[in-house]
Amino acid sequence: MSYVTPAGTRIGHVHLKVADLERSLKFYRDLLGFELQQYYGDSAAFISAGGYHHHIGLNTWSSKGSGPAPRSAPGLYHTAILYPERKDLAVILKRLIDEKYPLTGASDHGVSEAIYLDDPDGNGVELYWDRPMEEWPRDANGEIRMKTDRLDAESLLGLLDDQNTFTR
Repeated sequence: MSYVTPAGTRIGHVHLKVADLERSLKFYRDLLGFELQQYYGDSAAFISAGGYHHHIGLNTWSSKGSGPAPRSAPGLYHTAILYPERKDLAVILKRLIDEKYPLTGASDHGVSEAIYLDDPDGNGVELYWDRPMEEWPRDANGEIRMKTDRLDAESLLGLLDDQNTFTR
């Protein structure tokens, strides 16, 4: 039998090469709302949600002032940021709309709902929430059947009232 990664294993953080540290912080901290945990000199910063040491590392160690990596080159496709509740995804979608930040896509995958965008360096970012496992679409054999349908943004935004708080 081949090795199987333990079920409790998680991906703890992502570390991104960026061209401009402050520009990246404006995106991840000021727009998406991650909290700055620490600068590492003037060439790196560590940010997180909820006080964790870091979910995202940003550095310019080998990329300061450079352009984005070519889309056709091997590398990270996107960083996926999982929100705990559907209403949290609604809040960030509204924030992106209000800030007129360009989206590259939005999908209902059956198991999740997702919003796609690029950070200032062209790194793909997925913002999503997972439906409860018992709601995931499955075939007759019980296998997960993901899909890519249009996200019902109106339904998602319908969770918010005029003050961008949650309706009950």
